[in-house]
Amino acid sequence: MLTGQSSMQVPGGPASGHTSSGTPADPSQHKRMAIIIDDAGNDMKGTSEILATPVKLTLAVMPFLQTTKKDAIAAHEKGMDVIVHMPMEPNKGRPEWLGPGAITSKLTDEEVRDRVEKAIDEVPYAVGMNNHMGSKITSDKRIMSIVLDVCRERGLFFVDSRTNFRSVVGELAITKNMPPVGNDIFLDDHNSKPHIRKQMDLAAKRALDKDVCVVIGHVGHTGLNTSAVVHESVSRLKGQIEFVGISDLVRDVWHWQAEPKLPTDNK
Repeated sequence: MLTGQSSMQVPGGPASGHTSSGTPADPSQHKRMAIIIDDAGNDMKGTSEILATPVKLTLAVMPFLQTTKKDAIAAHEKGMDVIVHMPMEPNKGRPEWLGPGAITSKLTDEEVRDRVEKAIDEVPYAVGMNNHMGSKITSDKRIMSIVLDVCRERGLFFVDSRTNFRSVVGELAITKNMPPVGNDIFLDDHNSKPHIRKQMDLAAKRALDKDVCVVIGHVGHTGLNTSAVVHESVSRLKGQIEFVGISDLVRDVWHWQAEPKLPTDNK
């Protein structure tokens, strides 16, 4: 459960440092970074390299694809967190980029719930969910309220990938006693090692300044460059920053524990 108000600048508050609901971490704790790697589940470039990273990462796995279960199981066996990478309609972009089972704005309440339920069942060991694309859906209160309700019922938290600055996810999460966790920095919005290194340096500075940082990278188009920079950064920052799963931050920063009301068959 969430506890009282805090002045700690936490992931889930806007980049400007606006305060969010949560409890400050013990200042003696390590500076921590949670690296989420999106787009697993389709045998994409960089997947095996990411799975070989010698620290705890979070693998966001798309449902209903050829290596969905294989990638989720492999990440879990490596001690990493697994979350559902839920396809959601963007404001712009090609529909074919979404993948199967996507949440779109024309769906009824019942259809939204059904698609989220099926996606959760499809990804073994999932402890949370984030959005794939989704700039249109994450600003839609009707749909995101249903998505968050299903996640909470199934014991999952939701990470706002922050593909839209008008996202309603954080405020809705707080009203539902869920952790308002979100992405702080995209590592690979440009596919070059120098750019990804620069983004990782920004993430490290944020972790050192604010105690915690959530970042998102990808397998696929940027996968080999992203995995290479993650490996070298993990080695370089060892001793300064602790790399943790997103569930560790959800537990320690927001003191949130899953209280599923419905059974899950994905273990």
